[in-house]
Amino acid sequence: MNTKNYILVCMALMLSLSVFSQQRKQKRADTLFNKFSFVKASKLYRELLQNNYNKNYATRKLADCYALLRDPRNASRFYKSVVKQKNVPVQYYYKYAQALRGMKKYDESQIWLKRFKDSGGVVNSDDFSKDINFITSVFGAKQQYFLDRIRFNSKYSDFGAFEQDGKVYFASARDEGTAIKRVYGWNEQPFLDVYVVKAGTRKNVDHSAKLPGDVNSIYHDGPVTITKDGKTMYFSRNNFTEGLEVKDKKGLTNMKIYRATLVDGLWTNIEDLPINSDDFSTQHPALNIDDTKLYFTSDRPGSIGGSDIWVMNIQPDGTLTDLENLGDVINTKDAEGFPFINNEGVLFFSSDGHTGLGLLDIFASIKGDDEDTIVDVINLGVPVNSNKDDFSFFMNPNGITGYFASNRQGGRGSDDIYAYHRELVLHVEGVVTDAINTKPIANAKITLFNSDDEQVAYMVTDENGFYQINIDRNENYKIVASQEKYIDDYRNFDSKNIQTELTNLTANLLLNPVQDVVKLAEIDLNTIYFNYNSHAIRKDAAIELDKIVNLMQNDYPEMVIRIESHTDSRGNLSYNDKLSIDRANATYEYLITKGINPARITEHQGFGERRLTNGCEDGQDCEEEQHQLNRRTQFIVVRME
Repeated sequence: MNTKNYILVCMALMLSLSVFSQQRKQKRADTLFNKFSFVKASKLYRELLQNNYNKNYATRKLADCYALLRDPRNASRFYKSVVKQKNVPVQYYYKYAQALRGMKKYDESQIWLKRFKDSGGVVNSDDFSKDINFITSVFGAKQQYFLDRIRFNSKYSDFGAFEQDGKVYFASARDEGTAIKRVYGWNEQPFLDVYVVKAGTRKNVDHSAKLPGDVNSIYHDGPVTITKDGKTMYFSRNNFTEGLEVKDKKGLTNMKIYRATLVDGLWTNIEDLPINSDDFSTQHPALNIDDTKLYFTSDRPGSIGGSDIWVMNIQPDGTLTDLENLGDVINTKDAEGFPFINNEGVLFFSSDGHTGLGLLDIFASIKGDDEDTIVDVINLGVPVNSNKDDFSFFMNPNGITGYFASNRQGGRGSDDIYAYHRELVLHVEGVVTDAINTKPIANAKITLFNSDDEQVAYMVTDENGFYQINIDRNENYKIVASQEKYIDDYRNFDSKNIQTELTNLTANLLLNPVQDVVKLAEIDLNTIYFNYNSHAIRKDAAIELDKIVNLMQNDYPEMVIRIESHTDSRGNLSYNDKLSIDRANATYEYLITKGINPARITEHQGFGERRLTNGCEDGQDCEEEQHQLNRRTQFIVVRME
């Protein structure tokens, strides 16, 4: 063999060896990918790209690795190249749209979602494309949730916070303080264990806070939920029982839900529940308010998407019966998980299939007229949801505070626990009635004005004369009721210093019939006010009373009125009742001494502190100006002729 041929043979052999090496690397990368070892797999796919081997395939798989690692920045970077490939599966248009959404590039995401649909792709009927204004509406909505600081997060994954009896239970991969850490291939973090700390703890949490007993194993454990009596725990764990790890036909270790009982301060008597299987995952347990139903996540046969939320009944003896998929109002073709039921029976869950801001978002269910029927879901919006993963929502029984987890920017680790408090929606409600016959007035117009006398809302009363309008906290308002053939009535009130738990203020309104021949626009019977703990007529009140005397004697000699007097909330109830009656009597006597016929004053009543115009109830810290608004006498026109 001459030198030239020898060189060619050597080059061919080297090329063959190089190709064989790259083939082995791709096979190794695919094996790692199929075993969910995405960190290691992504490194090998990068090397394949650098060596220009099977570049299109390697780019797709690398992008998929980053998507599964919940890294939309790198995922979108490589999907951008993927969607330019010839004959690329249309599913990658959808994947690119999702990655862009995770980067808050919502307009660009819409473009690629439309391309996916135009290419024959099928999206959820509830996909975020159904409402092009969704992002604007969510970010523009009035904020109801406010974030509070948590001090026990680590640089690893922390999530699934559950609070009971002053303790917070959560799942964490920290394992801090131990010399040996077993690592999970998916994200190269230690396996999860269940930890428990005192609510509000401000110190670092290490291995000493691990849940005592038999719940924690050498694989994934958590999150947990506990019955109201504190004696039974349901928790997620890898398929690992009696020291043995069980894999399915694909070589994967699925998740199961186990049950433990509390014995002498230790969680033990671990029970593998019959709802589990070696062939699919069952995880994320949640209980309803009376511990009679177990909600969970599973990809079992019959699921609509990648994972669904299911429910079973818990019998008194602990037996689980009546397996039920929650249906397509909750579940989509994508992934749903992390169910939670609050004390009002509302289901909260996470999903990447419903209309959202990013990857996983947290949603709440909306019930129909039938309390057992869910008719829709609502996105909780910002700041609970972000463009990243938001999940494992929990709410305390007070309905005000709770926790969720997120891998959003600004956290300490990959997944962090966030605490929140809510400012519940506040509304004013009441009944509009006829002042003469006390019957409710239907279709009366209710108009709400702010402190600048600008109209902010209006509605009409129902057949029972009832109305309800949402209002902001810490504002001054005037509410006016009007109806044909009636004189308008109004109430001034404020929503300042209202307790967080309080959700409604009451403002009932009385309408007096208008006589057809009389125009009342010029009548202005102003409210008069009293000093604290006094029923004496002040100088400013006397001026207003003299105006009323003039109206009744000169302008409207047939007008009949009613007097209603009130107090602020300070003092006990019986004393305030007497004080308000004294104020009504003082007002009545003043008008009589000025020449008003007693027959033209039908009543002069005292209502004590029962009809406050604002939220200055007992125990509230109100300014003197706010209490002054409640120390008043009002005048109601009963008849004009």
